[in-house]
Amino acid sequence: MSSPTPDWSAISKRNARSVQTTIGWIFWDPGAVSRYEALGLPAGGGYIASRAAPFSDAGPDALTDVFGSISPLGISLVFEVLKTRENFMKFWDARNEAVLEGLKEFAPSIIEPLIEFGPLLWNVVPQLPLDNCLFAASHKTLSIPSNSVLSGWHAINFVREWRGDVHWNITKSKNLTAGEASVLHNAWLGYEGDWLSLSRGNAPESIDASWKLLEERGLAVGRDVTKEGLVLRQEIEDETDSKTSLAWELVGYENAIRFAELFEPPCVDLLKRVDITAGPNYQPASRIH
Repeated sequence: MSSPTPDWSAISKRNARSVQTTIGWIFWDPGAVSRYEALGLPAGGGYIASRAAPFSDAGPDALTDVFGSISPLGISLVFEVLKTRENFMKFWDARNEAVLEGLKEFAPSIIEPLIEFGPLLWNVVPQLPLDNCLFAASHKTLSIPSNSVLSGWHAINFVREWRGDVHWNITKSKNLTAGEASVLHNAWLGYEGDWLSLSRGNAPESIDASWKLLEERGLAVGRDVTKEGLVLRQEIEDETDSKTSLAWELVGYENAIRFAELFEPPCVDLLKRVDITAGPNYQPASRIH
């Protein structure tokens, strides 16, 4: 009797939370922020610079397009200051230092899983489809880190950025702007007001325009997202889980489940760090809603 077919979408959904948490805690980490400030940018600018370094040759407009919901003004200002890929890479290197330091201090039990899964995930990376996944693809221009912990972290980061590209492509296929997507996401999360849009640096007038566009499409009434809007946002999430399950299918069922079992406990600790350094609304992709 054959074994039942695994629910790969459910596995993808489950592991996406640990993928997000393994990477996302560093965005607000004081050790990272202090390094960014020493290089001349505040926390938000350092986040953009360190994350965007592999894609920096493409310029601010291209980065705004692939980032989707991050403030275009913030992106433009970072490019005005840094100008060259070499300068962006200084923030990439600074973040790497902070990652190793922070993981050792705040989630030491994630170290061995990173060492174990680095080679497995790097073997998967060349098999992932990268059509219209320009941001993830840019990471292949960099060498795999020689440090085995950092190598594992960056393998997971690649999977995270690939999922992000897939998610944004699905969002655009629904004819949603970045601003509309943020408004729908905020409502789908159950967050109050325009919290998510504001947290991403979007101006109030831009948020107002997004609400107007959604209302014209019947996806909002006044400042409330309709049932149809919430259904659309759920469709985007479900499609994202389905279309990114390939990474876990290639890893294999046993390894995919082992990933969840090994990474979820230390990710609880890392998410607690986000609660402290940023706040309990931040990093919603790590949280069960």
